Amino acid sequence: MPSFKVVVSDPLSGKAIQLEAKDPVAQRFVGLKIGDYIDASVLPELKAPQGARLMITGGSGFEGAPMLPGVPGQVKKYAILSGGPGYKPRKEGERRKKLVRGNTVSDQTVQINTVLVYPEGYRGPPAIAVGAKELAKLTGQQQQAEGQS
Repeated sequence: MPSFKVVVSDPLSGKAIQLEAKDPVAQRFVGLKIGDYIDASVLPELKAPQGARLMITGGSGFEGAPMLPGVPGQVKKYAILSGGPGYKPRKEGERRKKLVRGNTVSDQTVQINTVLVYPEGYRGPPAIAVGAKELAKLTGQQQQAEGQS
């Protein structure tokens, strides 16, 4: 019975929220790969507009190993990394052997990172709520408010 923490990033608001996906919803994520899309309506807590999708960008397993796009399948293996997800070298050219997960979501995955992809031509408010100041900044009304002060 898988259950995932789904982190949804909203490019319009610049915010991210963490949602819990339990068994019936979580089964829809199992088998998807990094770069795949899933309908945003599978997460009812997310007030996404009609036709919005979630693109899987990564995740991590229960041991903390990150999912890498270049490792196929649901495997867990050691890879020599010189940068990118899971390792930040201290010196230029430094490489290290690190534990990583494959690019496919499995029941051993704990966290799934996603980006909300809005439908073509969407002009509404962001799906992840922001404050009044931030909403004015996003819509370009901040300059009008400053001109009136």
